[in-house]
Amino acid sequence: MKLGIVVSEFNYDITMMMLERAKEHADFLGADVKKVVKVPGVFDMPIAVKMLLEDKKIDGVVTLGAVIKGETDHDEIVIQHASRKIADLSIEYNKPVSLGITGPGQSRLQAESRVDRAKGAVESVVKLYNRIK
Repeated sequence: MKLGIVVSEFNYDITMMMLERAKEHADFLGADVKKVVKVPGVFDMPIAVKMLLEDKKIDGVVTLGAVIKGETDHDEIVIQHASRKIADLSIEYNKPVSLGITGPGQSRLQAESRVDRAKGAVESVVKLYNRIK
């Protein structure tokens, strides 16, 4: 299986740890990470996800990000809109796309403790791909 990964640069220290975990787990599962696309933030992911899904050499896409609670409800808006569009793209292109984005409502400490959820995001795409191919 050939994977694409879209990772948010916002909260870089956390998301880059997520990216490393995802790559390691993909290798463990026998999946090949063909492309990694870094985007400014989670809200910016859908266009990169779409570009990867249009690529005939990509079988599925993993999204990685950490949405941390701030002083407003901005975190909830970001993840609601991004997750909805990501799900829509998966259906539109008939390829699995995981939601490896932690949050909303989490603290920085909680986000750091959830870095390993990136492995689950990879596993979701690989398992779904194997079931639908």
